[in-house]
Amino acid sequence: MISARTLESAVQAGIISLDQRNRLQALEHGAVEPDAGDAGSGDENLRLVGGGNDLFVTVGIVLLTAGVYFVLATMLAGQTIWMAGVLAIFAWVVAEFVTRQRRMKLSSTVLSLVFVGAAAIGVSLVADRFYPIRQPESLWQLLALRQMVAPAGYIAFGGTIIAALMYFWRFRVPILAGVIAIAATLLAFLQTAILLYDGVAAGTVAAPALETMPEMMRAALYMPLVCGLVVFAIAVALDLHDRERRTIWSDCAFWLHVVSAPMLVHPLFIMATGQDVVLGTIEPDGNATVMLAVLILGFVYVALAIDRRSLLVPTLAYFGSLGIYYLVNSAANSTGIPPFALILLVVGALIISFGAGWQHIRRLIVRPTLPTSVLDRLPPIKA
Repeated sequence: MISARTLESAVQAGIISLDQRNRLQALEHGAVEPDAGDAGSGDENLRLVGGGNDLFVTVGIVLLTAGVYFVLATMLAGQTIWMAGVLAIFAWVVAEFVTRQRRMKLSSTVLSLVFVGAAAIGVSLVADRFYPIRQPESLWQLLALRQMVAPAGYIAFGGTIIAALMYFWRFRVPILAGVIAIAATLLAFLQTAILLYDGVAAGTVAAPALETMPEMMRAALYMPLVCGLVVFAIAVALDLHDRERRTIWSDCAFWLHVVSAPMLVHPLFIMATGQDVVLGTIEPDGNATVMLAVLILGFVYVALAIDRRSLLVPTLAYFGSLGIYYLVNSAANSTGIPPFALILLVVGALIISFGAGWQHIRRLIVRPTLPTSVLDRLPPIKA
């Protein structure tokens, strides 16, 4: 192991550059993946699988974890909290070798999910023990749930976030960024529901009537939209911090984009097309069709600008299953072709086109439409 003093001497002697020293130090602390040199290929590299040996070890981890679980289920029958704690410790100990020493990517991802899953179950059971939530049998019991749900939710979601942060601080596994974002979003939903409940109980907020329920449900879409925008903004900030996609933060941004895309697409789709959230029907009038097309183009442009297919894939999947159906339904009725077949044709053609010529499309669309000052901050457009 080369000391920091030796690296500093190498910089002063002109053996390595200052940037190379910084990257070596980042690699030592796990912020840069050893194979990050592939980042210049122009593809959105997701360093998820490290090779055949990684797959082989992952199978072993799955089998070992299953074995440990069944042993614990026999030895600690009925003591679920202890089982979850031991399983979390087991995942952490194995990760000390697999992740810290060997940097096996897929195996590390599986171990991180085992740890966070066990930790989430553990803290949820602890919360239920101190603040038990039972099915209400009367209106008064339903109203009294506020005193139980709030602290139980804080312990469950907050504990999961803390456990994921501790594991990420130690092992730097990118998928935990998405896990933390999901847990934080659920915590925000809980807090919003509690504030609404307190407002109704205090009389400062009118209790919703049955006829206003659809409008209230539509207003509730602002919460996932706001959370999606926050997660998306953090992901873009990480992308701008690592334009060349060489560090672990780029992989964290990938998972944040995967999490933020559904939270952005679903509310915007409903707001733009006038879908009835309660009845699940849609009004495919002319304005809805235009707004839907604008949404699709907007998401495609943003994905191209920030060079993230991970934002576009959930978008196409959602619009393909819901939105495009109504755009092509009239054509299907006149031609006799099943709507599902047209959906497959449209989405499949888009995915293949973007997959085969992603950087070429970026050059044609993004480069002429953005000023140089903005392009210099975005991921570079490969030749």
